[in-house]
Amino acid sequence: MKAEDKKRLLREMIFARRFEDRTFEAYMERKVGGFLHLYTGQEAVCLGVLEKARMGGGDKADYVITGYRDHIHAIKAGAPAREVMAELYGKETGSSRGRGGSMHIFDPTANFMGGYALVGQPFPLAAGLALGCKHKGTDQIAICFLGDGANNQGTFHETMNMAKVWNLPVLFVCENNGYAIGTHIDRSTAQRDQYKRVDTAYNMEASQHDGMDIEIVMDAAKTAIDFVRSGKGPYFLELMTYRFRGHSMSDAKTYRTKEEEAEWEKRDPINLYTDKLIKAKVITKADIKKMEKEIDDEIENDIIKFSEESPEPKVEDLNKYVLDDNPDPRWIGPLNK
Repeated sequence: MKAEDKKRLLREMIFARRFEDRTFEAYMERKVGGFLHLYTGQEAVCLGVLEKARMGGGDKADYVITGYRDHIHAIKAGAPAREVMAELYGKETGSSRGRGGSMHIFDPTANFMGGYALVGQPFPLAAGLALGCKHKGTDQIAICFLGDGANNQGTFHETMNMAKVWNLPVLFVCENNGYAIGTHIDRSTAQRDQYKRVDTAYNMEASQHDGMDIEIVMDAAKTAIDFVRSGKGPYFLELMTYRFRGHSMSDAKTYRTKEEEAEWEKRDPINLYTDKLIKAKVITKADIKKMEKEIDDEIENDIIKFSEESPEPKVEDLNKYVLDDNPDPRWIGPLNK
């Protein structure tokens, strides 16, 4: 990567951390309601994988789908950050017009096909997106992010099987942070290494890598994406990571020891990448301080301001967007009587 790209990537990581930190504050101020799951600590996974994919929407961009810890995935895919925050605020200018909230960010203009609240729900949808790519004859792929806690769902096994049988162009990215809410993976899953489950049971190409080092993530992602895009079939990429905050805002993290948290925090992905760039003389500490100030100003004076000043959805529009405003003529009749 060029020096400027490395600086940009570091900025994206810091922006992701500050965006989630500010979301936490907004939640505590009761400006954001409902469920909220923050991505703090896992930035290298999403940003590293999607850096090697085609983002931004359009006929050539890849499709991205994920679970409910979805803010950063949406932004990296191309959803405007101010619209993501406005959605958290429940505003009409939000990416889902304030109807979805944190767990249902959605922006088809960026080929971000949504965050989903149901555990295991994105798997079959990702296979469907990949099947669509195959039918269209493009070299687009579907990228499905999933947590290790979802992998005991039936949809996981059904999807892995059919993705391989149909040789679908889909990349499954397992963000293995070791916990399904408060249950450690050793207590719930017979095989801790998720890539082995897929490789052995479904004969799918699979690998496991350090998810805290963004350079390792990018290298692994390039290999996986090139494999899928070349028509060789699905790939399962397991990235070992750790969330620094609780599962959600109601999680006091009493199931984890302070010692465990401290060990993982030593490998903070932002600090790791910052240290590498400073040692390589790509960036200076002064540059980083300037960058952090610019990010904080952007979040506060643009993103938060936009969200707070945006209008609330109107009560009379309660049923709007539930059904297509321009339904297929074949369905006009009984439904509208």
